[in-house]
Amino acid sequence: MHSLARTRLSLAAGVFAVALVGAACSSGSSTQNQAAAPTTSAPPTISTTDAAARQTALRTTMRKLWEDHITWTRLFIISAEAGSPDTNTTAQRLLQNQTDIGDAIKPLYGDAAGAQLTSLLRDHILTAGDLIAAAKAGNTAKVATTKARWYANANQIADFLAKANPTNWSAVEMRTMMRDHLDNTLAEAVDHLKGNWTADVADYDKVHTQILNMADMLTTGIVAQFPNKFSG
Repeated sequence: MHSLARTRLSLAAGVFAVALVGAACSSGSSTQNQAAAPTTSAPPTISTTDAAARQTALRTTMRKLWEDHITWTRLFIISAEAGSPDTNTTAQRLLQNQTDIGDAIKPLYGDAAGAQLTSLLRDHILTAGDLIAAAKAGNTAKVATTKARWYANANQIADFLAKANPTNWSAVEMRTMMRDHLDNTLAEAVDHLKGNWTADVADYDKVHTQILNMADMLTTGIVAQFPNKFSG
């Protein structure tokens, strides 16, 4: 299953990359822009058919990356809370997903921006790990401080995205989106730790629905910001 998932991600990312490379040939240095300097896109230069294919590839890639994010997060929650011997291996796979997400935006926003997003997302995951450990140990003081740090990092991620695409990703929307993701994931982790299995499963369904909406929101914003790459 692990090999199949990686193969699917590679195929989706490959289609996405081909689309972006083709677009880059007609857009000069626009792919080098970082989050601090959003691109002003040129008029559309691709066919309607090509544009539709690129949008589909982007949407598929975004959904796969963020579904991986919540899937490996859930597996980490289960393993970490149980003290399972696969916890470290699962954590490493989850951290790889943060690299994958950062790499996915590099063709659009530049290498530095991609690396910055990966760094922020790694902090998101590592802090979540600290929060689970504190909760498992019953250390309420550490839970409180770590939770505050986790939500502060979520705001940093949201602000990074808003700066990258201020017209289409407002800071308010991005912060709300990230807060919802954390709220749902926290409920999932707490209910699983307490053995509230029915609630735990329902929590994950909420996580899944929200992350797909989040992925689609990001896709819509990218398409609107880069019409020369995604609109015919």
